[in-house]
Amino acid sequence: MATIAKAFKEGGGWMYIILVVSIMGLGIIVERFIFLFFKYNINATAFMAQIQKLVMANNIDRAIKLCNAAPNAALPKVIKAGLTRANKGETEIQNAVEEAMLEVIPHIQKRTPALQGVANVATLLGLLGTIVGLIEAFAALEFARPDDRQKVLSRGIALAMNTTAFGLIVAIPCIFAHMILAGVSKRIIDEIDQYSVKLQNLLTSRGKGAGQAG
Repeated sequence: MATIAKAFKEGGGWMYIILVVSIMGLGIIVERFIFLFFKYNINATAFMAQIQKLVMANNIDRAIKLCNAAPNAALPKVIKAGLTRANKGETEIQNAVEEAMLEVIPHIQKRTPALQGVANVATLLGLLGTIVGLIEAFAALEFARPDDRQKVLSRGIALAMNTTAFGLIVAIPCIFAHMILAGVSKRIIDEIDQYSVKLQNLLTSRGKGAGQAG
């Protein structure tokens, strides 16, 4: 801890700016992990298997209740929108599903792309701190006494290297977290696309079957 505190102090004011950026990045990572892994996520295969059985048994109300059992998950929201129009025409079912998707998908995708921006800003701030530190070090050498030159140069280089290191320490986890979160977001959206189409086909074929039976 003493070494970290010393490095932070030697990095100067740039370290505090990068620290603020790191707090922003950490906040986004924690919030997105909670929402994507616990709130919006669901076992899509098992969920849709149950929905399919209920729809084929013509038990739409129970299928809607199953969706209500996971009110925060993304897929059930879209499926519920289609189920509530189950007795309508194909166009109405499709419109309801598409409207629900337009509402849900932005919530899945939001803030995750910002992690790339946070990583870039942290890296650039670290590099800027490096350049400023080196400029100050070499500028100070001109006026420093011969006995103090080594000390002045080491102080400037310490500022330069510490800001670069801290910028990368912030940037690398943000990039890694972005890769994970973007992958999870894509999987959830792909599941919504896949199973919403399956639901529309299921409800349409059900409606045609009912019409032929009548």
